[in-house]
Amino acid sequence: MLCMPKGLSFRTQTDTREPQFHSFIITREDGSRTYGFTLTFFEEVTSKQICSAMQTLYHMHNAEQYDILHTPPTPHSPGDRRPTPPQLRAAPSLSRLQRFNSYDISRDTLYVSKCICLITPMAFAHACKRVLEQLHQAVTSPQPPPLPLESYVYNVLYEVPLPPAGRSLKFSGVYGPVLCQRPSTAELPLFDFPLQEVFELLGVENVLQLFTCALLEIQILLYSQHYQRLMTVAESITNLMFPFQWQHVYVPILPASLLHFLDAPVPYLMGLHSNGQDDRTKLELPQEANLCFVDIDNHFIELPEDLPLFPNKLEFIQEISEILLAFGMSPEANPQWSKGHSKIRGFRSADMVSDKRNGNLAGSPLNSFLLRENQTIARLQALVKRTGVSLEKLDVKEDTSTKDSKVQCEEEELKMHQLNIRVREVFANRFTQMFSDYEVFVIQPSQDKESWFSNRDQMQNFDKASFLSDQPEPYLPFLSRFLETQMFASFIDSKILCHDDEDKEHTLRVFDSRVDKIRMLNIRTPTLRTSMYQKCTNTDESEKAIEMRLCKIDHTALHPHLLDMKIGQGRYEPGFFPRLQSDVLSTGPTSNKWVKRSAPAQWRRRDRQKQHAEHLYLDNDQREKYIQEARNLGTTLRQPKLSNLSPSVIAQTNWKFVEGLLKECRNKTKRMLVEKMGREAVELGHGEGSITGVEENTLIASLCDLLERIWSHGLQVKQGKSALWSHLLHYQESKEKRDATPAGLGPPGIIHDTERRKSDASCAMPPLKVSLIQDMRHIQNISEIKTDVGKARAWVRLSMEKKLLSRHLKQLLSDHELNKKLYKRYAFLRCDDEKEQFLYHLLSFNAVDYFCFTNVFTTIMIPYHVVIIPSKKLGGSMFTANPWVCVSGELAETGVLQVPKNTLEITFECQNLGKLTTIQMGHDNAGLYAKWLVECVMVRNGITGHTYKFPCGRWLGKGVDDGSLERILVGELVTNMESEERMCRTPPMQQSPGMMRRFVTISPNSKPKLNTGQIQEGVGEAINGIVKHFHKPEKERGSLILLLCGEYGLVWALEQVFQHGFKSPRLFKNVFIWDFLEKAQVYFESAEQSQMTQDENWQMRVRHFCHFMRAINSTPRNIGKDGKFQMLVCLGARDHLLHHWIALLAECPITAQMYEDTALLKDHSLVNSLIRVLQTLQEFNITLEASLVKGIGI
Repeated sequence: MLCMPKGLSFRTQTDTREPQFHSFIITREDGSRTYGFTLTFFEEVTSKQICSAMQTLYHMHNAEQYDILHTPPTPHSPGDRRPTPPQLRAAPSLSRLQRFNSYDISRDTLYVSKCICLITPMAFAHACKRVLEQLHQAVTSPQPPPLPLESYVYNVLYEVPLPPAGRSLKFSGVYGPVLCQRPSTAELPLFDFPLQEVFELLGVENVLQLFTCALLEIQILLYSQHYQRLMTVAESITNLMFPFQWQHVYVPILPASLLHFLDAPVPYLMGLHSNGQDDRTKLELPQEANLCFVDIDNHFIELPEDLPLFPNKLEFIQEISEILLAFGMSPEANPQWSKGHSKIRGFRSADMVSDKRNGNLAGSPLNSFLLRENQTIARLQALVKRTGVSLEKLDVKEDTSTKDSKVQCEEEELKMHQLNIRVREVFANRFTQMFSDYEVFVIQPSQDKESWFSNRDQMQNFDKASFLSDQPEPYLPFLSRFLETQMFASFIDSKILCHDDEDKEHTLRVFDSRVDKIRMLNIRTPTLRTSMYQKCTNTDESEKAIEMRLCKIDHTALHPHLLDMKIGQGRYEPGFFPRLQSDVLSTGPTSNKWVKRSAPAQWRRRDRQKQHAEHLYLDNDQREKYIQEARNLGTTLRQPKLSNLSPSVIAQTNWKFVEGLLKECRNKTKRMLVEKMGREAVELGHGEGSITGVEENTLIASLCDLLERIWSHGLQVKQGKSALWSHLLHYQESKEKRDATPAGLGPPGIIHDTERRKSDASCAMPPLKVSLIQDMRHIQNISEIKTDVGKARAWVRLSMEKKLLSRHLKQLLSDHELNKKLYKRYAFLRCDDEKEQFLYHLLSFNAVDYFCFTNVFTTIMIPYHVVIIPSKKLGGSMFTANPWVCVSGELAETGVLQVPKNTLEITFECQNLGKLTTIQMGHDNAGLYAKWLVECVMVRNGITGHTYKFPCGRWLGKGVDDGSLERILVGELVTNMESEERMCRTPPMQQSPGMMRRFVTISPNSKPKLNTGQIQEGVGEAINGIVKHFHKPEKERGSLILLLCGEYGLVWALEQVFQHGFKSPRLFKNVFIWDFLEKAQVYFESAEQSQMTQDENWQMRVRHFCHFMRAINSTPRNIGKDGKFQMLVCLGARDHLLHHWIALLAECPITAQMYEDTALLKDHSLVNSLIRVLQTLQEFNITLEASLVKGIGI
């Protein structure tokens, strides 16, 4: 299955019969790998029966084709009346028959494929290829080999050991020596595939994009006619990940019988063989929403949407390109590569020494790309030429003397090793730089290892939030997604499990030693993180280590020798690979000094188990459980079993997929909820404290990816790139057909009771219809979203923001007929219990507020509906003036909108305003009755359904209340009580009220009288809210305007301070705080003019206070006395002047006149504590919304 993935193939003497080499990999259930290397060649078929059977097959096939081609064509569809020219129909029939008629037993020779394969525990690709080629050469050459083939096979099996780490080994093939070398424990792990081939085929840019996809555990499908190309690209990408390891399904060559594995709803890296004729468009893949498709032969790559850039991508590409240019290669994909041979272009024997001498500028100095680009060097060369000296001759001369004494392998092999190690070091250096301080953020478990393992899914092993806060901004989109991958989690787990260096895996030990080196170099600024690119500096020593091993061979294996074979065994037959004698090869030598070193894998595994048990002190059962857990940690399926493909095994595999998807859904929802709940969750002992905008987007994107994988599992026929959107479109189509029939449920305008969303403002605003189809239409109307995948993601975001994701998906999946039509029986979406649990997990998102649609689609047009609700007692039926509103949000504001006075509601469309913050509302004072008592204003976002309530409860009109014609109202989001989800009639849980809310609700009067203690507490709570706001990361802060002007905000708290002990006014006359402040202003201005002896500080504060009062009083806006007080408090908070003004006013004689003796403003100790509390605002940079300070030029 792996040696010949497409089975036997037959050829005739007219076809090409070149031997083909390819490698493959077998991954066992415990994650350990074995490599296979195969040489496929063709031998003549000698059996007459097979030849005649083949001829019969051809005759039958040709007859069938002839019938198909000569039957009259089926009539065209009525719309297509074009006649087909007869010559066009005849041409393909003739060529096809010629192609199928290609075997004649009397004329042709029939050949069949055969292969020889070598299985090894490590990937010595170059050495294995040479061994197999020499064995094949021995069979095809006219002279028999020096010894029977069994001798060479026996030698490779039993007498050639694995080279020890850091050493090289030479052994004998049939016709020449074979070398293999193995890196030491301090070097990068063994890698023996040519990276040069990967860059030639794909180009640097594509390789880096593919590498990014692999790191983010996106599904990757490689596609090529050549098996070895699939293997080379897959092995190269996974090796460049050092120190991380691919944790999911890894099948670089997918056998034809295992194509159903492309249906796997898990991350995978698979290779698919193409026959060279099929176009990419004809390839039906089960899921493409999150797929990276790599067409190796045509040098192109299809990427999933929203792929973040790899950090410092341009500098990284530049550094790799310089290495490739130094080796005479182009950084672009080379279309000629497919036809050419696998030699690095432009190399001569001279290059190795010149490479060392001229700083890696290999190749002829005259022809080198880099030198050709440099004008100064070009002029120098011209000068040298005129003197009659040839640089090229000098170089070659110098090198020929040293060549033979230096390296014992072929020059091409050495070049491959040199290029490989240079490129790998550059990639490894990227991770060493990016994660140089990762150890600081590893969270060591407080409990013993056994309980840590049993609770592994619930534990956080890395402080992601702190790590990301240290990173440069451009790195965040990539890193926030990378930290969520299984490969990163496994890397950190292995770090936690290691007590000391001896326990560490090889990759971890090498990586940590490099990180330590970087730390020593950066000792002065250990925590300084910049996005400055640092090039790799240690390629030379790695290169030297390889050259040393290849110059001085450490070990030589035993030579092949005659075996104890019976007479007649091992006979040579030219052109045919013989059947080897199994009795000779089945047992190895009794004594062998290498046996210990090449101990079989199970003994090495036992050793590992012993080590684990020693540092964990576990008994045997626990130890087995632990090792199994450690291997399978978080992975649902590592590798398909290749041996047994019965329907029951396939069903079992799909069941594992279903279980894995459900587990992943549970973990993702829990992680997202814990992150969203923030501090509260941290205090309860879960997870990190904060979630940034980048991280929230990452988590939602990974949820969208999970939904796509669930919807792709078990699809009957794939349609479009997004399985979820395709299902939604099918549902929309069938629903619209049903609604169009007379048996529909009444006119679409009526809102059925079952679909009502209850809302606090239901009296004022008709409830928004809950409609899956309507939400789809909203997404379809957004012109900015072009692709199906983008639409599906936008729909998920919108449903999450509306807290309808679980409900919508339940409705979508309730159409059982459609489900049966779209999905196979084993699909996740047809497993009822798992589906129910999945929807239940998604229901938990309703516990938190997401703005993942509003915050992402900032440029789309959104319909808003505004309703002004006048007071019921004093309704505005006689109201004659013309009202207007101006709505402001976090992203924009609307400008003034006229509201019809007869309906008091308006619907308008404008660019997304973001979360709504304030409404400016007023009227033009026209007509006889221009007095208006407004209870509140309601505004609803027509797409997300978010409803905001802006409480007012005040008059607008001259000569009533504070004489205001305009008010600034601060809004809060109205929460929808969704009682349909809970069938019981339990009253909803109320939030615990804050201190001030409790005081206010105790008092039955509309304007409660608070005592000084309660007022101080109110001020404290208001200031605390502002302090907490600024201590949150910038992306998480809520609305500051709510904390200043909202219910129980700073303005309200200071209002209570000024109202306490205010002398009750005369009958029928209201006195406002603003009146007191104006009197104080008059006093200060006259005091300043009469030049009373006060210090300079006092004069400065007075000047400020009077300046602000004058500016607010001269504003053209009719905001009333309370509106002016609000504006003064906001400006004072912005400019850090409030505490100065309180001190001034407390000492002002006007206060003595207008306040009773018990007033708070007359109590020195209370005033001083108030000043201290207000001083805490000094360290914060308060920015006010434009709506608050409009018309003020300060």
